Formats: sequence, C-alpha cells, structure tokens
Amino acid sequence: MKSLWTAALLGATIIAAPAMAQTKVAIGISGWTGFAPLTLAKEAGIFAKNGLDVTIKKIPQASRHLAIASGDVQCAATTVETWVVWNANGVATTADSIGGFTIQMVSATFTGLSGPVSFTEHATTPPALAAVTVGDNFFDKATEVVQINHAVTWTWSGMNPHTVSFTGGPESGTPAGMPQTSGTYQRTFTSTGTFSYFCRVHGSMTGSVTVVH
Repeated sequence: MKSLWTAALLGATIIAAPAMAQTKVAIGISGWTGFAPLTLAKEAGIFAKNGLDVTIKKIPQASRHLAIASGDVQCAATTVETWVVWNANGVATTADSIGGFTIQMVSATFTGLSGPVSFTEHATTPPALAAVTVGDNFFDKATEVVQINHAVTWTWSGMNPHTVSFTGGPESGTPAGMPQTSGTYQRTFTSTGTFSYFCRVHGSMTGSVTVVH
C-alpha cells in the first residue's frame, strides 16, 4: 500500500527550521504498521531537530478527514485513493492540476518552514466541467468538484418548481430566485473553495461545489 505523506511532513524531513521556531503540527494516523516511521521519527527527535513540535494522534480512517476539516490535525497519513475521496467531498486540502494519475514533482512553500519543499506524489486532474440534475426534491449529483474558471450546469428534469440558490448568491431564475420547472442554469466559478447551495422551495434539497486549482 502506498501512503500519502502530507506536504508538511515531507517538509519536516527536508528543511531545517531555526531551533527556536518550533512549529506545532498534529498528525493523524491509524494503527497500521506502515505508519510506524512517523512515531519512530518523533521518538528519535527528528521532527524537533527540524523545527517541528509534532503530536501524533491515532484516529480511525473513517474520522481522519473530519479531524482535518475541524483543524484538530493539520496532516494525515493515508493512501492516495483515500485522499482523492476526501478532496472530492470537500475536505480542505491543497490540490493542483499537474497532470494525470501519475507520479509528479511538486514544489510548495509552507508557513513555519525556512524554504520551499520539493517532493513526489500522485496527482489527478479535477474535472473541467460538471453537471447536476435538478429532480423532484433532490439534486443529482449534489456534491461536485470542478477546476477554477470552469462551470457547473444544473438541468431541471422533474415536475415541481425548484431553485438553485447559493448562500450569499447568485441564484437561478429570471428574476433571480424565481422557481422553475425546466431549463438549465450555469455558473462559472472564479475562486477556489466550497460553495453551498439549496432550493428555496424545498429546504431539504442541498448541495455543494468544491472548486480547486
């Protein structure tokens, strides 16, 4: 099994920060023996020598992405395919469109480290376009991921009137916010982040779009 080593952790093994500038980092792991080098590195003082005050927390796989999203941990050791699922479900992670699902060289800069870090890892290109069906009392697919400066299109397919209303705007319809039973609505996303939306007619209909580089 190939593990996904987070950028901050990889930086710790490469960049030596000043001795007085200890950066606090919490790493979430499971009990899998493949993650044992993290614990050994902490016990051997390798993190401390490189300017990191590391806390290692054992967190079940099912809860590790929630710990990242809440800020309880800043890094997580997991498999590449699991990271892809987390990212698709809106977990705040760093993602770059640097090619297909192959080994890539990445260079990044992180707060608390003295310089840029280069490492190799798997990367996958997020979709440039996405489509959502507006059915009777549901969005399908309610959760989408799209590249920045690209669009998501919603298509009405049911009999009942609905809206696609983003928290803080914009909204579908003419005028904006007017429910409709047919047609399409398209929005191009020009900034990264997770954008939540709902139907003004049926409050239980909700969805989100995560926009990445």
